[in-house]
Amino acid sequence: MNVRSSSKPAFSWVTEVNDMEQRGHDWIESLGLQPHPEGGYFAEVYRSEDVLGAHALPERFGADRAVATSIYYLLDGEAFSALHRIQSDEIWHFHDGTSLSIEAISPDGQRHTWRLGLDVGAGERPMAVVPAGYWFGAYLTGRRGFALVGCTVAPGFDFRDFELAQRADLSERFAAHRELIELLTR
Repeated sequence: MNVRSSSKPAFSWVTEVNDMEQRGHDWIESLGLQPHPEGGYFAEVYRSEDVLGAHALPERFGADRAVATSIYYLLDGEAFSALHRIQSDEIWHFHDGTSLSIEAISPDGQRHTWRLGLDVGAGERPMAVVPAGYWFGAYLTGRRGFALVGCTVAPGFDFRDFELAQRADLSERFAAHRELIELLTR
């Protein structure tokens, strides 16, 4: 007797993972994404022509900034966005792929986690805001596949405002979060 199973063959998850990886690579190629210093890939897609003068901004900026900027950002596989901080709020928008976890430490040492994705019933949200001055990084929740997001920064992003975390310094300052710091620093 020949019985057919209605379940997927055992190898189907490998095919699905390979398809996800290929989609991630397709996004990298089609959007012209380049390696980012914090990990993953990015391409700036918007920088406002309007500029805010240094006199109109908080002192922490020290110079003029674009009103807003936006990038595509992609994490794949076991890559992660290393802990870093910037001087502006950063809004993350989920576009495609697997969900990701954005982990942050506020200036007063509180830990915050945002799950970015489309499964709202599982606590994910398609958008999250990381406040200015928070140390933050991200990783794929399943550590497989990819996540394509958009990141909007206002006042606009400038690499002068970007600080990559140093593991020893941050671990000393926020000892309660040592495990997270070790996970998201190089």
